[in-house]
Amino acid sequence: MELIFLGIITGFVSGFFGVGGGMILVPMLLLYGFDMKSAVAISIMQMVFSSTYGTLLNYKKNKTLLKDGIIIGIGGFLGGSLSGFIVPNIDGQYLKYLFLFIIILGIITIYISPVEHSKVVKKHNKFPLLVLGFFIGIIAMSIGVGGSVMLTPILVGFMYYKLKDAASLGLFFVIFSSIAGFVSLSSNGHMLFNEGFIVGLASLFGVFIGIQIKQKIQIKSYKNLTLGLYLVIIVSLLFKL
Repeated sequence: MELIFLGIITGFVSGFFGVGGGMILVPMLLLYGFDMKSAVAISIMQMVFSSTYGTLLNYKKNKTLLKDGIIIGIGGFLGGSLSGFIVPNIDGQYLKYLFLFIIILGIITIYISPVEHSKVVKKHNKFPLLVLGFFIGIIAMSIGVGGSVMLTPILVGFMYYKLKDAASLGLFFVIFSSIAGFVSLSSNGHMLFNEGFIVGLASLFGVFIGIQIKQKIQIKSYKNLTLGLYLVIIVSLLFKL
């Protein structure tokens, strides 16, 4: 019953903010007595469920985001595939500091960005999107997060995507990173399939509710709530550091 509850909560956060949900789910699983490796495994499997279902729901509402999402996702998958070379050779503490720095920049970017961009989003060149996904994929997979919290501010602040559209692309990005993590853990015998399935299945309900509310909430309120989420992430990172 506890796993179902955690899945619904995580799914809601994932659908509403366009994030993988790992930063919410992992601490809650640790509080319920799971060890870190088990919590990460369950979280990654949940991300596969929530990000895939959430992207399908978002796609029905805005089909134009699919092409950009695929390019960014491929870049993320390629970047994430290099994490196995990076993690053993770079101190994890430095990666955490880099992540913290990017999140702080993200808060500043979203805060100063207008609620609605006056500039029209044009079709972006595929190469910058690929490169963007590549470097975020390297960092995200190296520290075990989905990567959308880094991607969304860049899309909003520098590529003039609407905040809600950027969140949808961020969730799409998580599909690629979470599948890569799922395959890696499963092939090494570290995946908890039963627990991950229960949490992942329950998260689908939360994702549905989260996306429905996201579509209805005013953009100014959504921006403030997004900034609140990023502040929570920063506080949690500072405690870990």
